[in-house]
Amino acid sequence: MSSKALLRLAFAAAFTLLLSFPVFAESHVRIVRLSYIEGGVTIDRNTGQFEKAIVNLPVTEGTKLRTADGRAEVEFEDGSTMRLAPNTNVQFTKLSLRDSGGKLSVADVQNGTVYVDFAAAKHDELTLLFGNAKTTLTQAAHLRIDANEEGTALAVFKGDVQVEGASGTVQVKKNQTVSFEAGENAKAVVAKNIEPEPLDGWDKKQSEYHQVYASNSYTNYSPYAYGTSDLAYYGNFFSAPGYGMLWQPYFIGAGWDPFMNGAWAFSPGFGYGWVSSYPWGWVPYHYGTWVFLPGYGWAWQPGGAWMPYYSTPVLLNTPGGFKRPQPPAAPVKGTTILAVNRGPVTTFANRSGSKIMIQNNSAGLGVPRGLSNIAKVSQQVQTKGMVTQRVPSPNQSITPPRSMMQPGMRPGMQRGEGQTRPAAPPRMSSPPPPPPRMSMPAPPPPSSGPRK
Repeated sequence: MSSKALLRLAFAAAFTLLLSFPVFAESHVRIVRLSYIEGGVTIDRNTGQFEKAIVNLPVTEGTKLRTADGRAEVEFEDGSTMRLAPNTNVQFTKLSLRDSGGKLSVADVQNGTVYVDFAAAKHDELTLLFGNAKTTLTQAAHLRIDANEEGTALAVFKGDVQVEGASGTVQVKKNQTVSFEAGENAKAVVAKNIEPEPLDGWDKKQSEYHQVYASNSYTNYSPYAYGTSDLAYYGNFFSAPGYGMLWQPYFIGAGWDPFMNGAWAFSPGFGYGWVSSYPWGWVPYHYGTWVFLPGYGWAWQPGGAWMPYYSTPVLLNTPGGFKRPQPPAAPVKGTTILAVNRGPVTTFANRSGSKIMIQNNSAGLGVPRGLSNIAKVSQQVQTKGMVTQRVPSPNQSITPPRSMMQPGMRPGMQRGEGQTRPAAPPRMSSPPPPPPRMSMPAPPPPSSGPRK
C-alpha cells in the first residue's frame, strides 16, 4: 500500500474517531424553579400530559406551563423571573449551559401575558419567542409580552430591547411598545407609551419582593441566586458551636422536620426527586445538609455541591425513630405519580382519568376519595401537620410563616374579586435574631468534624 493510501486511511480513521466522541459545547441538564403558584396551574414535565403543578417543581428543557384561572412564576439561576398571567401557555424549548458557563434559555410564549424581569448575569442569554417575532436579552430588562389571535405586543418597562420580526429588527426603548398584527408578514408598529394592564401592579410587587429580600452575599451560602429571597424572608441564620452558620425557618415547633410537607415527583429519564411544598423549599433541598441539633431542632447547613433535582437531600445526626423519606417504587405505567409525605400509599383517580398516588403522612392525615389534585393534600398537610409555633422574642418582628398561607401565595397577599393584591413586604433595618432556643447546652460537634 502506498504512503498516500496509508495517509488517507489514517485520516479517515481519525475523522471517524473524532465523530464518535460526544460534543460538549452545551449541556441540556439545567433546571429552573417553579417559584410561585396561585390558582389553576398545570405542567407537562415532558410526559405528554398536563398535571397539577406544585411550587418548587423543577422546570427542565421542554417543560410546558399552562395557567387557567391561575398565575405562576418561574425563577432562573441568576434570580431572573418570568411571570405568567391567567390563560397563558409557555414552553421552555431550550435550557442549556455552555462550556463558558453561560446559560442559554429559550421560552415560547404561545398565548397569554408574560412578564419578564431579566437580571443579565455574565454570558447569560434569554430568548423570547412570541408569534412571528422574537427578542434575545443579554442586558438587564423588564418587559411584558402579550400574545393572542389578533397579534402580539412587547412593552418595555426597563432597558432597551431589540425585537426581530418579519419586516426586520426594531429597537424598543424604555416606556415604549412594539406591536404586530396577526400574520406572517405583519409590520412592527412602535408606540412611545405603554398601555397599563390590570396585572402590572402584581408584577411590580413581585419584583419588589425579590429586590428587597435578595441578598447580595448569597454566594456565601448558595452557588445560585434563585430561592435566596425566600430564605431571607422566611428564616434566618444563626451560629451553632461546632457547625458554623445554620439556617432555620421562623416559628417551627419542636416536632417539625424538613419533610413534613412535600412530594415525590417522577421525571422521565431521571426518576424521583423530593419537591418541598414550603415556599422557601428550593435551596435547602438541592444544596447543603439538613442537621438535627438537640435543643435546636432541624436546621440547614450550606456547603458541598449543588445536587441533581432527582436526588434525596442529605441528612445528618437524625434523631432516634426518625423515618428518612424514601421515594416510591417504580411508577406504574400510564399513571401520574405524586406522593405526599411518608406512610402507606394509596392510589386515587383524578377527574382527567389519570391516577395520582398519594402517600399519607405518618400523623394519619386522611385523603378524601375522589381527590382531584395534589394541592388539596398539600393544603391539608399545611394546616394539620404544623405544630405549636415558637413565641418570638420582644424585639423580633412577627412575620406569618408562608407555610401557613394558601399554597403558592407570597407574603401580604389577599384574595378578593378574582385577583390577588400583594402588599409590599416590610423592609427590616437589620436581620431579626434567631428564634428563642431551649435552655440546653450547646450541641457537640459531629464525629466526623464540622462541615465548612
